[in-house]
Amino acid sequence: MEKDWLLRERYGGRLTAAARRDLERLAAGEHVSYLIGWAPFLGCRIDLSARPLIPRPETEHWTEAAIEAIGKSEVATPKILDLFCGSGCIGIAALKHLPKACVDFADIEKNYFPGIRKSLRLNRIAARRGRIIRSDVFGNIGKKKYDFILANPPYVPTVGRRIAKSVLAREPHRALFAGKDGLSYIRRLLKNAKGHLNPGGEIVIEFDPPQKRAIAAYAKEHGWRAEFSRDQYGRWRYVRVCQTEATKKPS
Repeated sequence: MEKDWLLRERYGGRLTAAARRDLERLAAGEHVSYLIGWAPFLGCRIDLSARPLIPRPETEHWTEAAIEAIGKSEVATPKILDLFCGSGCIGIAALKHLPKACVDFADIEKNYFPGIRKSLRLNRIAARRGRIIRSDVFGNIGKKKYDFILANPPYVPTVGRRIAKSVLAREPHRALFAGKDGLSYIRRLLKNAKGHLNPGGEIVIEFDPPQKRAIAAYAKEHGWRAEFSRDQYGRWRYVRVCQTEATKKPS
């Protein structure tokens, strides 16, 4: 139970005055991960001190599939971009489970960066394997190219989509919302990603299930081949995209 986890992690099981206050916050809807300051993610400990978006089970599901696919690929030393990295959970898990990989973490919110560095230490990952970049999508990435781009962008529509009050009250809106249809960041990603992918490179993007048709159309329009997959709850949740043969530059 969350109550037991909180007491054990923060207070050694003791019901102190501070513990009682935290239990009241938990009962009022604050997420236990914010109260203890970290969240588990694919066997990793992810620091949440700066209160980034809390890692979701759906994200964990597709990240595990992506890591497995990268491990089976022909790329010996994968160069990975964790775009819209937030807590860095995706990139941290990739580094933990792919010993020869290097990851660049990119996000516009610099407040999250100390937490990513802490997560590297918590999971005993060499700092040299993870580089942190403050970037609005690809704005500060420069000319660097990657074998894989893993992205959990903001994708909640500002119109016509209900979201839990506890999420609205406590989680960062900038990590959630992306215009009226929720696709503003995904469009920017797909429009500009080709200059940042190595030959044969792939992108994996999380999205809201109702957005599948619009993403498929936009991907096709911009020369991407898209393969959609469901999450563990049976909902369309992530898409793998790569360049179509027609848009690949001749070697």
